[in-house]
Amino acid sequence: MSSRFDAIGFDADDTLWHTERLYVEVQTRFKALLAQYHSPDWIEARLYEAEMRNLPHFGYGIKAFALSLIETAVELTEGRVAGRDVQAIVDLAKGMLAAEVELLEHAAATVALLAEHYPLLLITKGDLRDQEQKIARSGLAEHFRQIEIVSDKSAPGYAALLRRHGIAPERFLMVGNSLRSDILPVLALGASAVYVPYALTWLHEAADPPPAGQPGFYELEHLGRLPALLDEIDRPA
Repeated sequence: MSSRFDAIGFDADDTLWHTERLYVEVQTRFKALLAQYHSPDWIEARLYEAEMRNLPHFGYGIKAFALSLIETAVELTEGRVAGRDVQAIVDLAKGMLAAEVELLEHAAATVALLAEHYPLLLITKGDLRDQEQKIARSGLAEHFRQIEIVSDKSAPGYAALLRRHGIAPERFLMVGNSLRSDILPVLALGASAVYVPYALTWLHEAADPPPAGQPGFYELEHLGRLPALLDEIDRPA
């Protein structure tokens, strides 16, 4: 049976393996570190503002996050943050970089199964070295025909990527946990997308879902349901 899709793309962080919970854990420890200066909610809000200011300069990823943590600590203590506290922030970031890659349930089996029937692309954004190391440690790299580590995910970026690989948008399916980065830009090109929500979502990645009945949009509870969905999509009417 022929398929509607010439290729399937997968997001990595919080689609194939857990990532956001590392950020949440470090933010909790960061707020405790600065508790003598400000309330947790105030610290969290100022940190997010720093992250948004720094995105054009540092991009996404743990190293960019660490710089925003340090900048926020300096600002919220009016420069009084102790050297030992800065070192503690650096150590937290190092711990994130060294953390074990823990796959989401169903990720390994689903990727291995689909790789037998479709060309798979891994499309992830963030720091190049960090993403390369996580991909290598995940044990999933062998299943992907191509691995793309990008600085951002946007409709023009996806369009350029698909052109580079000779894939027509209407023949492409993207799978991810972020409406903002994995779903909406792809749908804007006329491609299809499968939204698999993750329990935690960074505020910057939050977005309203597509309108009801949006062509090409699907939502699944978990990746284990993806093969059945593809069978249903490809089944003759």
